[in-house]
Amino acid sequence: MRNILVLTCGSMLTIGLASCAEKQLDVTEPSEKGGPCDPLIDPATADGPHCVEGLACDPVAGETDVWVCGEPLQIHGMVIDLQTEEPIEGALVNGQDRTGAPLGEVAVTDAMGHYELQVSAFRKPDGELASDVNYTLQAFARDYLPFPSGIRVALPIHASEAVYDEELKVSVLESPLTTVGLVMLPEALRGGVTVTGTIGGIDPGGTLVVAEGVSGDAVAQYGVADRTGAYTIFNVQAGEATIRGYRRGLEVAAAASTVAAEDLEAVDLMAVAEGEEELGAVSGTVQIVNAPGGSVTSVVLVPVSVFNATIERGPVPFGLRSPDPGAEPDVTGTFRIPGVPAGTYKVLAAFENDRLVRDPDFSIGGTELQEVTVAAGEAVTVDAGFKITEALAVVAPGAEEPTATSATPTFEFADDSSEKGYIVRLFDVFGELVWENTMVPGVSGAKTVGVPYDGPPLTSGLYYQFRAISLDGGGVPLSATEDLRGVFVVE
Repeated sequence: MRNILVLTCGSMLTIGLASCAEKQLDVTEPSEKGGPCDPLIDPATADGPHCVEGLACDPVAGETDVWVCGEPLQIHGMVIDLQTEEPIEGALVNGQDRTGAPLGEVAVTDAMGHYELQVSAFRKPDGELASDVNYTLQAFARDYLPFPSGIRVALPIHASEAVYDEELKVSVLESPLTTVGLVMLPEALRGGVTVTGTIGGIDPGGTLVVAEGVSGDAVAQYGVADRTGAYTIFNVQAGEATIRGYRRGLEVAAAASTVAAEDLEAVDLMAVAEGEEELGAVSGTVQIVNAPGGSVTSVVLVPVSVFNATIERGPVPFGLRSPDPGAEPDVTGTFRIPGVPAGTYKVLAAFENDRLVRDPDFSIGGTELQEVTVAAGEAVTVDAGFKITEALAVVAPGAEEPTATSATPTFEFADDSSEKGYIVRLFDVFGELVWENTMVPGVSGAKTVGVPYDGPPLTSGLYYQFRAISLDGGGVPLSATEDLRGVFVVE
């Protein structure tokens, strides 16, 4: 007898709460590779379409709510101390898709720093891996700066590089990019306790969970919930902490905790509202001036508790972006970010790499850094519009991604034809200013400007970022290099 099941859809990623049409699938036997499946079905019960043992149920690329069986995909790698290259035991590693959504549960490194992270993967209809799938990694460890954070960004890892392992019966993705180097925190921020718990709700994965109120002037410690909602925050200092969660489409109740000498467990944050229509929104306008025709940008929100005011950046909670996460920038005028949970945020326009930058000219309106406070369910409009201008192109180091340099690099960037001079600044991996030259003269007849570094010795194995600002004859800023470029590591 053949069984027919009416199947409701699942999804690899949801921003709000979704619905879908019913489907009928033949569920007589478990599916082989390329066969249909439902990720919500427990294979042990065999009461719906599912894969044969050893195969994973993943979504088909380019389709809506279509799932197929294929060999599991794992990311293998190491977590090491960036300076000593020693392995770090007990580090947590998350995988994220191109939207920033988590791809599974967190992997924990062993005594040799190794981890094996099983992740979801978009598929072709025959169950093979889709060719354009890529991932990024997050890593957290006790006494270490999270990765990515500060000036460091995560580079994409391409699933097309995966190799099938006959012994493990899985496709394995392993490359230099799957080795994550972490930087030890300054001594004053080490230690503390570890806070763990779960985030409630239907789709809690990707929630940025922050321990607010105990870090003084430093950026608050944070973690990110995996697909199940489990989270960990390391290095939370003593005091009265408030644990808050930030994610598009999800409002959770904050938890007050007294941090002393013991780790805190089961600090769970319960969902109080779900779905974009139940939460707040942030809207506003940008004005793109003195930039090539067709220029487009994006706008993101960063909670003030994790915002580094020196380098004007911080972690963006999942989904708090216009356009939607994973989409190419498309903002040319008005923008709106729905599903915003209650909180106070910095609003960053032209933050991502789009050849644009927030206009640094402090003599005109619309160039100040904007901050908004959103009450639960409240729609907020940013008071002032953002003026966006063409960025100074970075030539070297770090034009497109972090590059290795000597300890005495030359910072090279495109000349601004209307400038009279430049300021060049250097920031360390923690986002602290370590050197600046405020008297760089303008150039004439050259397409680029080169500024040799002549500051304090740079530390081998650590990351730095240079930034340049062009000035008019009165010392008013005209343009600048982009927020995420100019990053390098000292050999």
